[in-house]
Amino acid sequence: MKILVVDDEAPARQRLAAMIAELGDWEVAGEAADGDQALAQVDRLRPDVVLLDIRMPGPSGLEVAARLSQMPHPPAVIFVTAHGDHALQAFETAAIDYLLKPVRSERLAAALERAQRLNRAQLEALQLSADNDGREHILCRRRSGIELIPVDSVRYFMADQKYVTVNHERGEDLIEDSLRKLEDEFKGRFVRIHRKALVSRDRLVGLEKGRDGRTYAVLEGTPDRLEVSRRHLPQVRGLLRAARVS
Repeated sequence: MKILVVDDEAPARQRLAAMIAELGDWEVAGEAADGDQALAQVDRLRPDVVLLDIRMPGPSGLEVAARLSQMPHPPAVIFVTAHGDHALQAFETAAIDYLLKPVRSERLAAALERAQRLNRAQLEALQLSADNDGREHILCRRRSGIELIPVDSVRYFMADQKYVTVNHERGEDLIEDSLRKLEDEFKGRFVRIHRKALVSRDRLVGLEKGRDGRTYAVLEGTPDRLEVSRRHLPQVRGLLRAARVS
């Protein structure tokens, strides 16, 4: 598969090209030093993947990605940048990954493997969600960089002081979104069961009484039992009754 490397600094392009050469299964089809060159090279070379810096002369990487996303058959975009403050904007352009410099070889390999696994239908689905301004992924910061968590894989969100823990099919991560923001954004998909917890409506399967006399939510796919407050219990019971009727 062909890769276009876009960065305004030649040493950064050379480093990425050397790392890609070591991986073996990829070909650097070309390079670009600014946004205008990137667009021209994509039009000429038709790469499968674009490794794209954000801050550079001419159109920024975000602007380039937005324009690429309008193509009938856009390449997969992986942002490679020293700046972590544009992650949300980056994924709104349907980028599939966001790597922070200095990029480690194993992290680059994982991103490229993900790009290779994504078939055309999946890329178009990512683009559709971006076009509709619908967030289908949650962003979390790990030591290895920025990671995407599909919203459909989330079981619940749990607030703990200044952070929120997201429990999902691949494990747990800390995110910076507030529980109130998540509730407002995903009110049709997640339900408040406690001042500290939101659960996926699709994964809410029942209630059970604990030995302490409190009521706990039973969720599909996890043994975790989350307390349901008295305030929110009537709503949760109503949702379960409606699900049984339907």
